[in-house]
Amino acid sequence: MSLTLGEKLRQAREARGMTINDVAEQTRISVHYIECMEKDDYSCLPGGVFNKGFVKLYARCVGIDEQEALQDYTRLMSQQNKVEEEPKLYRPSEVFVDNNQTQSRLLTIIIGVVAFGLLIWGGIVLVGYFQSGESLEKTPEQHSSQEKLNVQNPSELKEKLDEIKLELKVSAPKVWIEAIADGQKTMKEITSEKAETYIAKESLRIRYYKGFANAVELTLNGKPIKPPQPPQNRNIVDFEINKQNLPQILQSGQITIDEPKKTK
Repeated sequence: MSLTLGEKLRQAREARGMTINDVAEQTRISVHYIECMEKDDYSCLPGGVFNKGFVKLYARCVGIDEQEALQDYTRLMSQQNKVEEEPKLYRPSEVFVDNNQTQSRLLTIIIGVVAFGLLIWGGIVLVGYFQSGESLEKTPEQHSSQEKLNVQNPSELKEKLDEIKLELKVSAPKVWIEAIADGQKTMKEITSEKAETYIAKESLRIRYYKGFANAVELTLNGKPIKPPQPPQNRNIVDFEINKQNLPQILQSGQITIDEPKKTK
């Protein structure tokens, strides 16, 4: 009787005198995932291309042919009739509220705007009273500086918002990256030797295993951006940059992912 993929991986590991912790350290795959792979139980793994990436990493680490290991994995999934689902996308700064909350928030905003307007009006009156005798004309240098702010900055901002250009670098030897740029899906193994650039007009979605969260560096439209923190309730770092959240990300200098709320 032929060996299963899990048995092959375990025997190859033991033949090299390696422990599960040794494999975890070299591949950055969690110990729990490695134990599940050796038991041929892939239900606890993220799924899809990430499972295949784990199989390749493990096989390479213990000296098994990667393509043969992938064939064994595909055969195993077919025998178990497994349908691998993609994790649900949670967009950065996405918030869900009911109608009552929306109305309450709208009322609060209106009251706040009115109060702020009254405060500004009072401040203007006081300034005008105490500085009525002062000249408020600007020097030529001030006019030049103001015109520069009003003319150049909007064009520079518009140029940065015309497209989504994300440069992705990794410090780990190899990281599987799944990208969807304007609906076009690509999957690629990024190495530490060369950065990968993704360009989109409307939206760009990036996904990778959270074990490599600290090994990813992002530069968005020429500006270094802090990658999102690894989520607690999911195994995949999954975020989207689009025309709606692009200005906020560039301004804050980081990408955030809201954790899904637990239902009672």
